[in-house]
Amino acid sequence: MDTSRLKRFAQYARRYLREQVTTKLGVVLAENSAARRENTEAIHKLTENIEVSGKEQVIEQVAYTWFNRFCALRFMDSNRYTSIGVISPAEGQFQPEILAEAKMGHIDEDMVSAQIQGQIFDLLSGTAPSPDAQGEAYRLLIVAVCNYYYEVMRYLFERIDDYTELLMPDDLLSGNSILAYTREAMTPENCQSVEVIGWLYQFYISEKKDEVFAALKKNKKITSENIPAATQLFTPNWIVRYLVENSLGRLWMLNRPQSRLFEQMDYYIKSEDDPPNPPSKGGSLIKNT
Repeated sequence: MDTSRLKRFAQYARRYLREQVTTKLGVVLAENSAARRENTEAIHKLTENIEVSGKEQVIEQVAYTWFNRFCALRFMDSNRYTSIGVISPAEGQFQPEILAEAKMGHIDEDMVSAQIQGQIFDLLSGTAPSPDAQGEAYRLLIVAVCNYYYEVMRYLFERIDDYTELLMPDDLLSGNSILAYTREAMTPENCQSVEVIGWLYQFYISEKKDEVFAALKKNKKITSENIPAATQLFTPNWIVRYLVENSLGRLWMLNRPQSRLFEQMDYYIKSEDDPPNPPSKGGSLIKNT
C-alpha cells in the first residue's frame, strides 16, 4: 500500500475541505442568503451548533464528515460494493458513473426518491435553470446515496437533511476537485485492504495531532474536542495480531499444550515457559481446540 500518497492526500484534503466549508459557511449565513430563505430549519441548527461548539469545531466536524463519506464511497466503488460507481467513473469515462447514467435517463429508483429524480432530470434537461446544472444534479445524487446507505450503515452514513448538505463542497466534478484527488490516492490497489480507511483517518488528523502536542509543550491543556486527534491512532492489522497472539494465544497454548494453533500465529513469540511443541502431523491441523 502506498501510504506516502495517502498521507499527502489526506493532509491536503483536510486543509482543502476546511477551506471549502469555511467559504460555504460565510455564504449560507449571509444576511439575505438563499439558504436562510429556503432552509430555515437547517440554518437554525447550524447557528445553534456554532453557539454551543464554536465555529472552528463545526467547520472541523463538517469537513471530516464529507472526507469520511467520500473515502467510504470510493472504497465501496473500488470493491464493487456499490451497484454503480458513485465517486468512480466507468472504465474509459471521466465523470462518475452515477451521473453519466442519470444523464442518459437512468437513476436507481430504490436509491433516489421520485421527487429527487424529478429535480435531477429537470436540472440535466435545462428545465430548471442553474449556473452549474451537472454539479447540482450530482450533489443531489450524492446526498441521496448517503441517505440510502444510512439505512444499512448508520454508523457511517448519517442521514443528510441538515446543514451538512448546505456546506458540501461545490466543485466535485473538475479535474482539480476533491473527488479527483480521492480517486487518485485511493487506487484500486490501495483499496484492496480495508486498512486504507484507517491510514487515511490517521493521516487526516496527523497535522492536528502535531498542533495538540505542540500546545502541550507550552503547558496548554487538551480540550475535549482535541482528545481524538491525540489519542485515536490507527492500529495496523499486524500489531493487532501481535498483541492478540502473544496474550490470548499464549494463554491458549499454556492451557492446551497439544494444540497446533501456534502454526497459524505468525507473530507468536515463544518463551521459556511455553511447553514443547507437539510433533507435527502435517498441514496446520489444530488439535484439542
